Amino acid sequence: MLLYRDITDKIIEAFYEVCHNLAIGYAEKVYEHAFVYELKQRGLLVAEQVPLQVTYKEKLIVGNFVADIIVNDVIILELKAVTTITNEHVAQLINYLTTTKKQVGFVFNFCGDRKFVRRIGPVVCDDEYRSITD
Repeated sequence: MLLYRDITDKIIEAFYEVCHNLAIGYAEKVYEHAFVYELKQRGLLVAEQVPLQVTYKEKLIVGNFVADIIVNDVIILELKAVTTITNEHVAQLINYLTTTKKQVGFVFNFCGDRKFVRRIGPVVCDDEYRSITD
């Protein structure tokens, strides 16, 4: 069973609607505005350009990010207008999931290959990847 299936189905439907109605080649912001419109049309709660803080030992703020969109306070959407989604784009989403402790996120590419990557949960490090000094 897919986590938040009803919400993710609406998100994916909204993505395809924007792809159908806007050509490739616009700036990311153009797709973002259209995507937000489509998400809201489907009854979803949308927060745009959400500031996120990375804390160290739950005390010190060591970094800041901005998530493109958070839907219904449970799913993070990272938007791209690039040739193809790269590992760096997915890593960015993983950082957002880790920072917010949210379980579901997507990277959507509105240009090039017009694909998306769905991510369930952040990566948890294994003991096998410990430092040589451990």
